[in-house]
Amino acid sequence: MNNFKTLGLATAATLAAAPLAAEEAIGIDQKVNQVFADLTGPFVSLIFAPFPGTTFPWIVMWLVIAASIFTLYFGFVQFRYFKHAIQLVKGDYSDPNDAGEVSHFQALATALSGTVGLGNIAGVAVAVGIGGPGATFWMILAGLLGMASKFTECTLGVKYRNEYADGTVSGGPMYYISKGFKELGLPGGRFLAVLFAIFCILGALGGGNMFQANQAHAQISGIVGDYPGWITGIVFAGVVFAVIVGGIKSIAHVTEKIVPFMGVLYVGAAMVILVVNYDKIGWAFGQIFDGAFTGLGVAGGMVGALIQGFKRAAFSNEAGVGSAAIAHSAVKTNEPITEGFVSLLEPLIDTVVICTMTALVIVISQQMIIDPATGNYMLNEAGTAIATVDGNSGVALTSAAFASGISWFPYVLAIAVVLFAFSTMISWSYYGLKAWTYLFGEGKVAELTFKVIFCIFVVIGASASLGPVIDFSDAAIFAMAVVNIFCLYFLMKLVKKELFAYTARLQTGELKKHSA
Repeated sequence: MNNFKTLGLATAATLAAAPLAAEEAIGIDQKVNQVFADLTGPFVSLIFAPFPGTTFPWIVMWLVIAASIFTLYFGFVQFRYFKHAIQLVKGDYSDPNDAGEVSHFQALATALSGTVGLGNIAGVAVAVGIGGPGATFWMILAGLLGMASKFTECTLGVKYRNEYADGTVSGGPMYYISKGFKELGLPGGRFLAVLFAIFCILGALGGGNMFQANQAHAQISGIVGDYPGWITGIVFAGVVFAVIVGGIKSIAHVTEKIVPFMGVLYVGAAMVILVVNYDKIGWAFGQIFDGAFTGLGVAGGMVGALIQGFKRAAFSNEAGVGSAAIAHSAVKTNEPITEGFVSLLEPLIDTVVICTMTALVIVISQQMIIDPATGNYMLNEAGTAIATVDGNSGVALTSAAFASGISWFPYVLAIAVVLFAFSTMISWSYYGLKAWTYLFGEGKVAELTFKVIFCIFVVIGASASLGPVIDFSDAAIFAMAVVNIFCLYFLMKLVKKELFAYTARLQTGELKKHSA
């Protein structure tokens, strides 16, 4: 987010820390931290609490169980209609005259820009470092299951969106919860929709904004030297405002360029290392599969690897959170199910492809050894630990692993983190905006108000150390999943009805391809 691209409750405060110019500012920061932590601590602890009798966070179990149920209920839709999803992204069935604002590809790129990021870089390193190579297997499995969650929520996002006379649209869980519950004659739809919208706004301003600005400043200052964070904040706020003031079309035009570039940049670097070490790829996959069921000496064995894999997948791809449904709702289509098919590609790209590439590079580096004191993995160079993994050093571990094959990769990583932070901010600004307008009404004044507030929070995030605020915003993002998945269980039968109707017409040839 996203972001949880954040690395979880225990690490957010450390990661969010940025140097401050004056001791007075630090003092104020500490006071804000303490007051906010006292007020929000119980809520944060509740969301991230372990399932009774285990060390497995119950919210992760909530997401994984839902993904498994949706996978079975829709008959493994993510595999049966994968080819059709690719055709839709290519524009084979697109009609430019359909209602909506962006193409299938633009909607996918916008949603991906909100999920691909620090979780793919640092989160994977933490998973492998604590859970061993086997965590990668469970991460992949969770990503494959999560494709069904995305399919479910994004289909509903388009089905129940609001379409306005000027061609704009508004959609997402707020709308499909309230409208869907009303259609089914169920009570509480409006209350649950409002609750989701509140959590969405809080998550957008925190994890989808302040945390990203903070990490961007940390990366930049680490290269050019220490300087006040508010400078980074003002620059980022100006660029972000210039993009988001144009609405979803402007955001989509940016993300459709940035996301492929980020993917090529990052995956390309990983491919270089894998090609150079092609003879070790088979060995690396062996480590991953063996570690998935034995733990390879990691504390907790198979269970420890499973927990870390599922946790990082959930933190990375947001399947079940409902955020992506907001972006996908803006697509140009008159067939809601088509965007469900497109959206299931997100966890595949985010978790199965990019996270796996990161994990392979870390494992193949062969500098991984087990720290006898902690049982965690660490990178080792000439007998000296250069990047241990305790949850706080994920970026360092990934950077060191890539640097073992590409000496200049830390600079590429810094650029990637900054781009990931920027793309996440503009995507989450749209999520927060739609939640805001759901609560306070559509209109230029309401929209501009939120956009200004969002940009102010960019400056705050870059210049301050607000650990508990980030913890709370993480908890708010996962609280979105609590509300969203609870409602999806009631609404999934509406998705199945859409699926049967669409696929029947697809099989009879009633649906024709359009020129891309």
